[in-house]
Amino acid sequence: MSSLTPQDISSVSGKDTAPTATTVPYTLTRLGVVMAPEPGNDLEADGVLNPASGRTPDGRLHLLPRLVASGNVSRVGLAEVVLEDGVPVGVERRGVVLAPDEGWERGLANAGVEDPRTTWIPRLGVHLMTYVAYGPLGPKLALAVSEDLCQWRRLGPLHFSYQPDLDTDLNLFPNKDAVFFPEPVPGPDGEPAYAMLHRPMWDLGWFRPGEGVHLPAGVTDERPGIWVSYVPAAAVERDLGALVHLRDHRLVALSEYAYEELKIGAGPPPIRVEEGWLLLHHGVAGHIPPGWDPTTQQVRYGAGAMLLDPSDVTKVLARTPTPILEPETADELTGTVANVVFPTAIEEVDGVRYVFYGMADAKIGVARLERIP
Repeated sequence: MSSLTPQDISSVSGKDTAPTATTVPYTLTRLGVVMAPEPGNDLEADGVLNPASGRTPDGRLHLLPRLVASGNVSRVGLAEVVLEDGVPVGVERRGVVLAPDEGWERGLANAGVEDPRTTWIPRLGVHLMTYVAYGPLGPKLALAVSEDLCQWRRLGPLHFSYQPDLDTDLNLFPNKDAVFFPEPVPGPDGEPAYAMLHRPMWDLGWFRPGEGVHLPAGVTDERPGIWVSYVPAAAVERDLGALVHLRDHRLVALSEYAYEELKIGAGPPPIRVEEGWLLLHHGVAGHIPPGWDPTTQQVRYGAGAMLLDPSDVTKVLARTPTPILEPETADELTGTVANVVFPTAIEEVDGVRYVFYGMADAKIGVARLERIP
């Protein structure tokens, strides 16, 4: 494998090697549980968690939760959010909108369409759903589109173009935590592009024993971090199918602080604020033993925040050195995976932003996102 200098890493990956500022003037205030498994519902026997969100054409707010049936089979549901005085307090279930019906979403002993993230793209008039297809080679990213949140059309698995300066093929690796920006941003060539954050994982040993870690050129930290890839806006606006063909892959951020010591990953779609693009993310600390059974992990997931530069989203302007939300309540401390808060959706109601998050991989909580004066 070819090697790169620290200066090369910045130009190839987009990673600024200088220390990151820590002023991100936003915080989260938890409000409670908004969705829990329905007793007697076999599709939710092992939890409801990590929802996407959006509004149907009539303006009603919905969650798209991951529903986990026994045997770790995941589907994407639809649930209308119940509001009291403008505050989310519960849901009314509207059924299942995506199930692991395709062969590449099913393995020998597993199946799943997992952890959806949806972004409404006004310029395209569609919701984009990135999700994890848990198939024969483990977790891979896929994309579906909808105009109404109810009917979804698969565009298929995501494909990452070969990039010689990385000296690797991103299609080889498991990948999670993908989410699109809600509008075109400047691509590496300065032209408008639709950008997707994602988190490739470099250890192939879990499905090819002995294979081990394969790092891209210029990257020396094997911990999973946040990357971005692009699709030219002009190509997408000619054909939505172009969205599955991503290119110009760049590193955005790796673990920096104690609550992120094992890995980081993107949360809900970034939102535009006066300081830049606000990205909530999760950081993981603790111990993950060999294998991919989450119930064996001794970890702690906290929510952090970053500000990305609007002129170049690979540049982190600031990030939080400590979590803005971490496991404290009984529902966050105990569940399928203990000690987890996992933000995945942001919605605005009457001028107030609410964040929906997974609680210990078993329930869904809601928190208010507030700007610190």
